[in-house]
Amino acid sequence: MKDTIAAGMRVVQAGPLAMIEDGGRVGVRHLGVTQSGAADWVSHYWANWLLGNSPDSAALEIVVGGGLTLEVERATRLALVGADLDARLDDEPLVPGTSFAVREGQRLVFRQPCDGLRVYLAFPGGLEAPEVLGSRSTTPREQLGGLHGDGQPLKAGDRLAWRGEPNDERSIPERLLPPMPRPGCRLAMVPGAQIAEFTGSSLYAAFNTDWRVDDRADRMGARLRGPTLQCRLGSMISEGIPLGAVQVPPDGQPIVLLNDRQTIGGYPRLGALTPIAAARLAQCLPGQEVKLVAVSRERAVADYRRMLQNFSDGVPMTR
Repeated sequence: MKDTIAAGMRVVQAGPLAMIEDGGRVGVRHLGVTQSGAADWVSHYWANWLLGNSPDSAALEIVVGGGLTLEVERATRLALVGADLDARLDDEPLVPGTSFAVREGQRLVFRQPCDGLRVYLAFPGGLEAPEVLGSRSTTPREQLGGLHGDGQPLKAGDRLAWRGEPNDERSIPERLLPPMPRPGCRLAMVPGAQIAEFTGSSLYAAFNTDWRVDDRADRMGARLRGPTLQCRLGSMISEGIPLGAVQVPPDGQPIVLLNDRQTIGGYPRLGALTPIAAARLAQCLPGQEVKLVAVSRERAVADYRRMLQNFSDGVPMTR
């Protein structure tokens, strides 16, 4: 790819949430700054892979769609991986998991969720935006990153630029595409933290109940609705919160903390979802049923390493 910056796309209509996300901010949580980055990092990776980009290159994370309309001002090749948001190029349907050519004057529209919640639109060489604490990722709560460095989603009139030119076309075999979660999908969780302080009946319920994703779900976290879990602990000293931490506040309804979470918290935790499970939860629509499945730390690390190895070999691992 050429090391040049080329403008090439205008936001005609902004959807509810279209934000620039990359691999996230690393090494800044001691400053109270969250990691941010692509919520479904698996789909984000494959969108970049299709264009030959670095895995952590900045791309658009588009949530729900909501009529987001982009007008092409420069011909190129883009890639789309993740949820089916009824994306259309000049009213022609686009299939997630593919790359496609665009011409000047064409319009790309994202309408509404058909399967999944988030889709990733990648650009040759990655999107250009100011680096803030080592990342271009948009974090609205902290007013960091994004197209203008102020943590705001895209708005009408914004113009997108990217570094690089299209390379040879790539494709992911359909059987290897990361699937969207189905009802009752299993979310692997490593038990830990204060799990021994929960009552026996609560632990049975936690792993033998279908939980429902609450309407109050965003990039900060997803509340799960189901039986009331009881913990014997009273007050706690706040402690560091990892990606996927499953906190249980006094109302007994778990909250799974995601990319834009706070850096410390004082509620007892059942444990933490694995990174793969956190990416899967990020694609769950409100009302979707999920199951918590306990796995060992060793199993979680092995699965994660195997996925990274498959990425480097160019062979994805299905979820």
